[in-house]
Amino acid sequence: MRWRPPSEKSSPYITAAGLRRLRDELAGLWPSRREVVAALSAAAAEGDRSENAEYIYRKKQLREMERRIRYLQKRLDQLKPVTAPPADCDRVFFGARVRVENEAGEIDAYRIVGADEIGDSADHISVDSPVARALLGKRRDDEVAVQVPEGQRHLVVLEIDYAGDESD
Repeated sequence: MRWRPPSEKSSPYITAAGLRRLRDELAGLWPSRREVVAALSAAAAEGDRSENAEYIYRKKQLREMERRIRYLQKRLDQLKPVTAPPADCDRVFFGARVRVENEAGEIDAYRIVGADEIGDSADHISVDSPVARALLGKRRDDEVAVQVPEGQRHLVVLEIDYAGDESD
């Protein structure tokens, strides 16, 4: 196994809806785990475990579930939910919905959320991403340059909004 430097820690911030989803996921894993343990016990009772595909599959499934449970238990203790909009709603901060225009005239919309929420919606970007870092603290009509893998992009902030439902 090769040594890799530890990855940079992600920000501990999360929206209230994101925190609810993670807690619900953890709560849902426990009943599923009980079912997998029961299936594993039944597969183990069938005899030779070295050639028992069901046993091997259930062991792997249980390992993955336990890994996720451990991660969620640790991560939930570290997270800091952001429940209120910032004092200055004219600037981009965590939780903002931002519409930007790129140099080609295309308009993109982003919501800046925690690292644990980026898979929840196509427009969610992590507060730790290069685009979000470049946008943080900016105001409407500010221009930002962002270094992305494809090269440098220039964006103009069109709109900043903190209103909206917390269900997303």
